[in-house]
Amino acid sequence: MIAVLVTLSAGLRAQLPGNSGPPTTTDELPVAVQAQQQLSQPGPPVNPVSTASPSGVNQSFKGSIVEGKATDGVLPLSLDEAIQSGLRTNLGLVLESANARGQGGQRLVALQDLLPKVTGTASITVQQIDLAAYGLKFPGINPIIGPFQVIDFRAYLTDNLVNLESFQKYLAAKHNFESAKLSAQDARDLVVLTVGNQYLLCVADKARVTAVEAELASSKVSLAQATDAHQAGTSPRLDVLRAQVDYQSEQQTLIAAQNSLEKDKLALARAIGLPLDQKFDVTDSTPFHELDTPDPNAAFQQALKQRKDLAAAVEDTKSAEAQKKAAFDDQLPTAKVTGNFGDLGETVNHSHGTYTAEGEIDAPILQIAKTRGNNEVAKAALTQAQAKQSDQVQQVNADVRDAILDIQTAAKLVDAAKSNVELAREALSEAQERFKAGVADDLPVSQALATDRQAEDQYIGALYQHNIAKLSLARALGVASTNYKDYLGGK
Repeated sequence: MIAVLVTLSAGLRAQLPGNSGPPTTTDELPVAVQAQQQLSQPGPPVNPVSTASPSGVNQSFKGSIVEGKATDGVLPLSLDEAIQSGLRTNLGLVLESANARGQGGQRLVALQDLLPKVTGTASITVQQIDLAAYGLKFPGINPIIGPFQVIDFRAYLTDNLVNLESFQKYLAAKHNFESAKLSAQDARDLVVLTVGNQYLLCVADKARVTAVEAELASSKVSLAQATDAHQAGTSPRLDVLRAQVDYQSEQQTLIAAQNSLEKDKLALARAIGLPLDQKFDVTDSTPFHELDTPDPNAAFQQALKQRKDLAAAVEDTKSAEAQKKAAFDDQLPTAKVTGNFGDLGETVNHSHGTYTAEGEIDAPILQIAKTRGNNEVAKAALTQAQAKQSDQVQQVNADVRDAILDIQTAAKLVDAAKSNVELAREALSEAQERFKAGVADDLPVSQALATDRQAEDQYIGALYQHNIAKLSLARALGVASTNYKDYLGGK
């Protein structure tokens, strides 16, 4: 009797990478969840952190930098507060922002190769020379010269007049910087989706605990009725045993549901920077809020303009193109000027200005293997970037269409599950009344309790799927961090 509830809870937690539970069979799942799985083959309908997320940082979005210390009492936490906290402390966003700053530094380093470089030195030298040590011996002349000193204050200038390779490398670094900034902006959407998903899981768990508590109260009433009827001699001992099994099963189910809630709250705290020993309660509920789904083609065109990860892929391609040009330009001549100007003499008062100016043209003559190798590497990198960009466009298209299908399907499941809940409650009430009146045994009551529990699970699961599908659509369109309230709706 508890398999349905535990299985559904494990299935919801498995939406995020890293959450794994015991394997389940299809027969153990409620009908609504089976339908969702069949419609979403080969995987679950919604997988937030794998939806076009930056490579190598998926796991990071489940962590955070802890903000503050745990306080006494229970902290009320709304969805908006959880998301805003995640946008401040989530590890994935922190790492992407740091990467953007690092790429900005690389851009400045590449820029320096195109700018004049000026350095300055100041030196004082004291010498004494033995001419005899160099084979210079003159009769009557002391071979020891000195000691004497030389002071030198000098500035050096180096400027690349023509260096196309350095220019292309600067352009590549500039596009890498733009890509990193766009990826950091895209990471905000991923934070909203990750935190939103975990918050909705907690809301579903909380609703499930409430539903099981209600089931536990109903089974307790049935147990009392069966006990009274048996003591009155109108009901067999079997009815009492059956009712007692139902009651204890609901107790076990409640324990499992409470455990799932606490574990999902820990995962939420990890994602938003809350201390793990901080007690908190999710305060927002997620009632059904219908959303008019857009036309897939129009939504796709909107996503092409707004998805930051797609814009980042475009910048990556431009960077690869600049690197390819730089590999070709490596075989071209470069021109630069160097010079220095300073003051040289024995002392500051006995010194004179000196300078040197030089122009230089450097032309590679024989580096065929290096040039060809660099070109091949750059071409391969460009091919990879173009392929990834093309695939990313199709991924965006798939993200949009998947989310729209999930919303439409989940909305139908919510309607069906809600009707099932009402019918199941009516059937349970009828069965309890018939048993109380003595016109039926306790078996219909036990069956009605199981049906009611399954209907509640289906409704909670369908509601969760509908809300996370709407949040996924906001992410697919590139507006999750700014417009998530418009898509979820309600309180």
